[in-house]
Amino acid sequence: MSKEVRRGFVPTDERDFNPENLEKLRKASEEVCFLLNRGYPVKSVTTFIGNHYLLSERQRMALARTASAEEKIRLRKQKELSDADLAGKTLYIDGFNTIITLEVAFSDSMLFECMDGTIRDLAGLRGTYRLVDKTDTAVRAAAETLTWLKIQKAVFYLDAPVSNSGRLKARIAELAESAPFETEILIENAVDYLLKQQSPVATADALILDECESWYNLTRKVIQNHIGEYPCIRLQK
Repeated sequence: MSKEVRRGFVPTDERDFNPENLEKLRKASEEVCFLLNRGYPVKSVTTFIGNHYLLSERQRMALARTASAEEKIRLRKQKELSDADLAGKTLYIDGFNTIITLEVAFSDSMLFECMDGTIRDLAGLRGTYRLVDKTDTAVRAAAETLTWLKIQKAVFYLDAPVSNSGRLKARIAELAESAPFETEILIENAVDYLLKQQSPVATADALILDECESWYNLTRKVIQNHIGEYPCIRLQK
């Protein structure tokens, strides 16, 4: 883990998300939102709009991850908990979703502020993960924010099919050992399904946010507490 790695950095992003292309993406996003608000599925919409604007795969991914139908945003915000709501509670954390985004943030790589208030990246897992030099920083920052929130217990869910999930579990356990809250780390095959059944959860995964009972915007809070104002890209008004 000694070699410095910029999690989430792709050289072509400097071209794909330069001022000229951001203007095009914001126009494309308006059209994506128009169709999402009329019930069209996000995958079909981003493919259609992406083809029309000749967007790259990364640009299409950015549209899909940042845009949502207005009704879904309204429902998500209704279920979002405040800082004070977390005191004394158990928080169920989407481990890879949270830690990878924090690794991206501490790498000074590209992040997006989404319509539902979450912070998302374009890093992606695709079944592979390895610990990097920012992993410890991300885990420590998360643990410090969880301490500040005065939670009773943190349950981290890690995806079993993803490589190095066992190594990440061991690292979280070691770094959180002295934390004032109880920590449990579970490696499971169906993390998304399990998180949908828990409350409150910490994730930026839209599918989980749509079905869970309540959630907390942990990644955003960690970035605010440990980095401050982050230059997130916003594609929607």
